[in-house]
Amino acid sequence: MALSFEETNLLYSQLRSEQIPFDEIVTEFLNKINRSRSSPLSASLLLLLQNKKMLKSTERLIAFAILYQTYSSQPTSANPYVALFINAACDEDAEKYERAFVLQLLASGGSGGSKEFLKQSAANYIKLFDPSVHAFPSREQLQHQYSDKVHPEAHNSIFKNDSLKNIVPDPDVPRGCDANSPEFDLQPGAKPKLGSGDRDEALLGLLANLSTEGIGHQWIRPRPPRLPIQDGELVWLNPDSNHELVWDHGMCADTSKGAAVRDLIAKALKGPLAPAQQEQVLVELTNDPKLVYHCGLAPRKLPELVENNPLIAVEVLTKLINSPEIADYFTVLVNMDMSLHSMEVVNRLTTAVELPKEFVRMYITNCISSCENIKDKYMQNRLVRLVCVFLQSLIRNRIIDVKDLFIEVQAFCIEFSRIREAAALFRLLKTLE
Repeated sequence: MALSFEETNLLYSQLRSEQIPFDEIVTEFLNKINRSRSSPLSASLLLLLQNKKMLKSTERLIAFAILYQTYSSQPTSANPYVALFINAACDEDAEKYERAFVLQLLASGGSGGSKEFLKQSAANYIKLFDPSVHAFPSREQLQHQYSDKVHPEAHNSIFKNDSLKNIVPDPDVPRGCDANSPEFDLQPGAKPKLGSGDRDEALLGLLANLSTEGIGHQWIRPRPPRLPIQDGELVWLNPDSNHELVWDHGMCADTSKGAAVRDLIAKALKGPLAPAQQEQVLVELTNDPKLVYHCGLAPRKLPELVENNPLIAVEVLTKLINSPEIADYFTVLVNMDMSLHSMEVVNRLTTAVELPKEFVRMYITNCISSCENIKDKYMQNRLVRLVCVFLQSLIRNRIIDVKDLFIEVQAFCIEFSRIREAAALFRLLKTLE
């Protein structure tokens, strides 16, 4: 149950508050922690107190105060660390002011216990400590006095007791000293000074990462062998699933060409491309026909491409002839305004791929209707000439069957017989009649 980043900083900042009274430190600590997290926080303090080299003298006093006062609102018998305080009070290797402070904490839990000593700071308590006014009872006396408050020790297996502790003291380093401190080696016989930077960093790391249970044994638990199959026993079948890997050869492929084609198609929708750019698009589409599906051309944009770059439109439609969306492109092509470029595109498509007969018939009907509805005589004559030349090309190349459109085309030729190309188309129809 490692501490969070916020809990680590809170606990560490409280331990360093040696100039602030104990009661204020404890009050601030209890107000900021989540009560459900008091157990792991107390366990972390216990682990630091068990090793006397981890904390400074003032920090140890603050840790004892927090550990005891965390459970002060409950009956003393509910404090799980009473045995720890008895052992600390009877530790003859500890400083007398520490033993006296722990005894005062134990006494403050009673009905007549005084808590005036908690109004001092840790630094002042040590500075003003007078050992002559304190008595230190024996372990037996304390155990008898607090026998009803000591929790029985929980049962621990021998395996758990043999686990490696989180904090292992260095026997060569005196208490409160840092082996990396320059004074430790440079001045023989002098008292080593505390390396606060290294010690603080180690303390923060332990609070953030240590586990209160230590490092236990890793027990190997081999898989038990299967029992032999008896006669008449059903056998559990585990069918083999041998999946064969399929390599994607397009993965990590160079996509710069596709991006270049998309950029050129976008420009082609706005205006005619330069010959070199037009040639680049045609070459890229020829080398990789699949680029046409990623060039960014939608059916609704086809009229713009036809009018600005008819050759590219022919190449794109040729590559899309087997696409499920080709019908949408043909529908747009039939319904767009008739022009020289649109007829050029359709004428080239008829020689490049096999177009649906219904599409060709609808396009011719649209051309004839456009010629009849135009009001400008000059534009009408020009458009009729284009349509007649276009129809002659379709008839000579056997793209259309004249019988399917004979009556409609003949009526068109008679209506515009004054135009030379219409008269020539009419004579061609007569020869095929």
